[in-house]
Amino acid sequence: MHKCKKSCTFALDFVSVMKKTKIIPTLLLCLMMSSCQPWDRPVQSGVAVELNGRYITQATLDSLTLGLSSEDSMRIAQQYISQWAKELLIYDEAMRGGMLNDRRDNPDIETLVEDYRRALYVHAYEERLVEQQMPKTILDSTIMQYYNAMPDRFRLEESIVKGILVVMPTDAPNAKKIRAWLAEVQPAKDDNKIIDHIEKYAYQYADGYELFADRWLTTSDLLMHMPIERAELENRLKQRSQIEIADSVNTYLLQVLDKHIRGEQMPIDYARPQIERMILTSRQVEFLRKKREQLYDEALQTGKLKIAHDE
Repeated sequence: MHKCKKSCTFALDFVSVMKKTKIIPTLLLCLMMSSCQPWDRPVQSGVAVELNGRYITQATLDSLTLGLSSEDSMRIAQQYISQWAKELLIYDEAMRGGMLNDRRDNPDIETLVEDYRRALYVHAYEERLVEQQMPKTILDSTIMQYYNAMPDRFRLEESIVKGILVVMPTDAPNAKKIRAWLAEVQPAKDDNKIIDHIEKYAYQYADGYELFADRWLTTSDLLMHMPIERAELENRLKQRSQIEIADSVNTYLLQVLDKHIRGEQMPIDYARPQIERMILTSRQVEFLRKKREQLYDEALQTGKLKIAHDE
């Protein structure tokens, strides 16, 4: 029991690592498969790198650097080749140093190798099953059910805002007009004429302009464009709907059309992506559990799986 638990733990750790990186699992798979495949096979067409009968094709390198500049492509390819070669070289040295015999004589090593191999293939197959067979559609009623059942789970860690941000030089003309136009915009009204005035002014005088009346920005998002401390911005959002800040170069005008302050429950449209991920994750766990149960039951019914029972 102790050995099995150790092996399974290593397999689970490996799957966790595999999700975080693409290169390491590929290398490990190459190493594991190399123990079962001949290394003296003929050189393949399109080979870019060769090491003791193992190869990296040009197609593999191209897939890693697709869309990158020539400089970045060369850097990524060199890193991949270097890591690939170093892994295989230390593996070869380990085999020459007696690890091959140790592996054959030590069932723990063989068990770990098989666990890694099985974990790789099972993970890839289950990903394909989820992608091809698991329903992805989520009803609005299901989302609302989650939202209403767990209000404390959907509390804002920072305030969110819908609005308009205008960044203009401190000496920009007609500053009073732009402030007045911004104040006239109403969240629930179709203010196309006022928005047109603001946009024409911004096009002519502003150094920056952002209309985000249909999406939420967090205070972190706003802090990237406004010279103000987080605590001060959070405090001003509680008190007013137009926030003005100035530095030596620019004046920053933020018109708040809608807001939810830190600590409040998220609005449903903001919480929706998080809820969808929760539902899909739960659905995936149940989907794969049922798949395994189905295979187990079928194996019992067909006699493929035989379990001896004590009398």
